[in-house]
Amino acid sequence: MIRFTLKCQEGHEFEAWFRNGDTYARQAKRGEVRCPDCGSVKVSKAIMAPAIAKSGRRVAEAPAAEPAPKAEPSAPQPAAEPPEMHVAGRMREALIEMRRFIEKHAEYVGPRFADEARKMHKGEADERSIYGEASDDEAAALKDEGIEFGRIPWPKFRHDS
Repeated sequence: MIRFTLKCQEGHEFEAWFRNGDTYARQAKRGEVRCPDCGSVKVSKAIMAPAIAKSGRRVAEAPAAEPAPKAEPSAPQPAAEPPEMHVAGRMREALIEMRRFIEKHAEYVGPRFADEARKMHKGEADERSIYGEASDDEAAALKDEGIEFGRIPWPKFRHDS
């Protein structure tokens, strides 16, 4: 296994493990290597420092990763889930996709989230999809009142501050 530091056209850097350099080249050519931040398939190797063993000691081996499911040679791999992408990268990609979906299809109510959710629950406001912020205390109060909601570990985009 070999680890490459990769960089997408937007400048996001990330690491990925491959069986060998040829595996990276084939997957990149087929568009199967994606940036976990923006999903771009325009990815290239970034400049990396080599891992060199010191005074006879071996370089620590990479932790054993869960083997990727192998596809039949004739079955193309879906571009959305490259087999060698880290699970964390796929999770981040899914959360970013969820964030984009929510931002497109729900109303942002900001710090008024708990109040708006409570009004909808009581029938004082029209039911609609909303998102925003709630403190731990506000979330606990909503839960105690039987108001259904979800908390999402919101990934920041690289351009967020």
